[in-house]
Amino acid sequence: MAKRKIIPYNPNLKELAKKLRKQEILSEVMLWKELKGKKLLGYDFHRQKPLDEYIVDFYCEILVLVIEIDGDSHNGKIDDDIKREKRLKDFGLTVLRYCDGDVKQDIGSVIEHLKEWIKEHTPPTKVGFPSREGN
Repeated sequence: MAKRKIIPYNPNLKELAKKLRKQEILSEVMLWKELKGKKLLGYDFHRQKPLDEYIVDFYCEILVLVIEIDGDSHNGKIDDDIKREKRLKDFGLTVLRYCDGDVKQDIGSVIEHLKEWIKEHTPPTKVGFPSREGN
């Protein structure tokens, strides 16, 4: 397994990230219930994770995947979102965006889309071959 790339972050964002985790934004809470505890295909996700100069909604280090939920706070900030996404992609991250309303109204479709993305972007595990983890 390749060595994981460490993405730097602004340490001043840690306190803000903690504060954001305590907020009860319905779409984030709903998606977090589906991601936490490795519920999504066994992958470990983090919520409100500082990366570079940003705090992303959800992050999976193994998949190098950022999940963002676009709600009212993103209105009128398209240029900021484009800049942010470009910067995250510069670190080799993939950013998947979902609308707040889609998460609230059809969480099942969001989860299915995530599962499909993961299956398409991860190599299949071969039965009978030892894990390369730690090598």
